[in-house]
Amino acid sequence: MESQRNVSEFILMGLSSDQNIQIFCLVFFLFCYLSILVGNLLILISIGCSSLSHQPMYYFLSHLSSMDICYTSFVTPKLIGDQLVGRNTISYGYCMWQVVVMHFFGLIEVLILTAMAFDRYVAICKPLHYMIIMSRTRCNFLILAAWAGGAVHSFSQFCMIIQLPFCGPNTIDHYYCDIFPLLKIACTDTYLTGVFMVANSGLVALVTFILLFGSYVVILFTLRNHSAEGRRKALSTCGSHITVVILFFGPSIFAYLRPPNTFPEDKIFALFYTIIAPMFNPLIYTLRNTEMKKAMRKVWCQKVILEEKHN
Repeated sequence: MESQRNVSEFILMGLSSDQNIQIFCLVFFLFCYLSILVGNLLILISIGCSSLSHQPMYYFLSHLSSMDICYTSFVTPKLIGDQLVGRNTISYGYCMWQVVVMHFFGLIEVLILTAMAFDRYVAICKPLHYMIIMSRTRCNFLILAAWAGGAVHSFSQFCMIIQLPFCGPNTIDHYYCDIFPLLKIACTDTYLTGVFMVANSGLVALVTFILLFGSYVVILFTLRNHSAEGRRKALSTCGSHITVVILFFGPSIFAYLRPPNTFPEDKIFALFYTIIAPMFNPLIYTLRNTEMKKAMRKVWCQKVILEEKHN
């Protein structure tokens, strides 16, 4: 632990050292973060103020939107603030906290996406038993299990990363603290730690993705027996979910399911699951979802009418 105290802060290299690219990144990240906040808050309010909150799919979607806000809020605001003041450092304590929180909310999001896929599987493959299987009690249990899974996963990551000694180089080739860049600058042999991290993060992402892929293969196979209207509605909902899964899991698998080395492309792929996916989730789930669009129009039109009456 004494060797760890030799480094009190880390230097984040960011996405680029070019001044013009940094200005572009500042504007881009500010736009993305505002879009994430507005889009996901819009979903939360629209679901909370409508009857959709009683449907399991939208119950999970509201939790997914909450996780998107929490997940990106531990990276993007600091990134924007550092760009504004020209600072590129992060304290040792906040760096460790960032690793833990990112993996905590990240795995919760993974498990919520899995719960949403299970919901679609039951709705399409076992429609007569849907209300029994997807009761509110079971939905609450699945959300609680997602939080518990995130806590166990992030705690195990923390136990491994907190033991690493940092006594020399303190420059991290990334725009936030992540495991592999930290392993690279630790002044000890990190091979076993790296293998554990791959098993703990990479395999979790891969196994979950395979399960999700398998569930949608079964769903598509089952849809052959449905009417044309039923297939259209189911494909619209499932298409949104599949798009989100690919956006989130593709870069995550690339980032964590490989030997624990760092590559220049890591920062670009990390953008997808830290900023791009949370920004596009509201668009994907609203533009392709008729029920969501109707609920949003109803909620927000009522608010406008009430405000006009009040004035």
